[in-house]
Amino acid sequence: MSGSRGPRVGLLSLGVGLAAAGVGAALGLAAERVTVGKPLRPQTDPEGRPVDDEGLGTLHSPPIRVEADDGTLLHVEVDELPDGAQSPVTVVFSHGYALSLDSWHYQRQALRGRYRLVFWDQRGHGRSATGPHGSATIDQVGRDLARVLQAVVPEGPVVLVGHSMGGMTVMSLAEKDPEFFDERVPGVALISTSAAGLARVDFGMPRIGPVVQRFAPAAVKALTLTPAGLVERGRRIGSDLEALIVRRYSYDSPVPASLVRFTADMIATTRLEVISEFMPTFSRHDKLAALDTLEGLEVLVMVGDGDLLTPIAHSEEIVHRLPGAEHVVVKDAGHLVMLEHPRIVTMHLIELVQRSLGTEGASWTEQRRASVTRRTVTPVRRRGRRRDPSGRSEERL
Repeated sequence: MSGSRGPRVGLLSLGVGLAAAGVGAALGLAAERVTVGKPLRPQTDPEGRPVDDEGLGTLHSPPIRVEADDGTLLHVEVDELPDGAQSPVTVVFSHGYALSLDSWHYQRQALRGRYRLVFWDQRGHGRSATGPHGSATIDQVGRDLARVLQAVVPEGPVVLVGHSMGGMTVMSLAEKDPEFFDERVPGVALISTSAAGLARVDFGMPRIGPVVQRFAPAAVKALTLTPAGLVERGRRIGSDLEALIVRRYSYDSPVPASLVRFTADMIATTRLEVISEFMPTFSRHDKLAALDTLEGLEVLVMVGDGDLLTPIAHSEEIVHRLPGAEHVVVKDAGHLVMLEHPRIVTMHLIELVQRSLGTEGASWTEQRRASVTRRTVTPVRRRGRRRDPSGRSEERL
């Protein structure tokens, strides 16, 4: 038994150590999945989705398969308006690295029936196919988004919403097809994302962050080669690991345990090969020039003040290049701000769509462009349980 214990402890320590150093939840939970042999969740429905009081991840519509330019099949879902009503705009959501379209659960819940909504799983994530080796790049997912739009939004105005890697996906599309933005995109939301410079992020660990940046891709690749014989299937799942990794690198305020499990599940079920192949593309990511395409559009830039993966400085760089953008910093928020403070994110998305449609008046827009655009939003917290308009119920401290 000691022979299997050694490799198991070594891999677990590697995963936890890298995650604590700042590679984030993807690395640590990937290591945990290898060493435990099952995802971090207590109960699932017949389709493998986590079960909880709020139905996290259960909002779906009939799947649509869209073929990317390299033949990879992408999973897409469209929420139409009821009774055949026409939407004035289609809002398209692109999720982040090691997540899935389910990460937009609260926004989907709140905006259903208000606008036509499109959600899709990036290649290798969620229910989409992985794609050929070497296709896990920001340039490729930008082309994937173009194919999704061609397939399910062939006409009419589009507001593009991207979180983390999803924001980079939007930038990639802007670089590839600026004419599309000129003709059809009145508004863009870039949430917890970056246009460049991710290789310099220290993940809240200034002394060893650069070391992690250097060795993390090789470490994750090594995890993908772990023999099945090293898995100790009888080991008890420890909640401390979830708290250490997910809470530190996803959230910056108290959140329900069900939300931690939901987040852990999305990350842990992302294939290790996908995590490994995408990781190097972030250090090379540079779409600063693509931001020029967004000049003149309604742009919302949001970030949590406790985001360790795409810190405030990255949003500030985007706004510096887009001085007309609205810059919202959410206090007590981490990288997954749309799950941590869904009401705030949803409210600002609705305002963005209204501005994009011109329903708030040109004078307001001109006034906003002439003023300082950054503002800090503090979430309202009360003692006891409450349910906000997005439908989320949680403990407020």
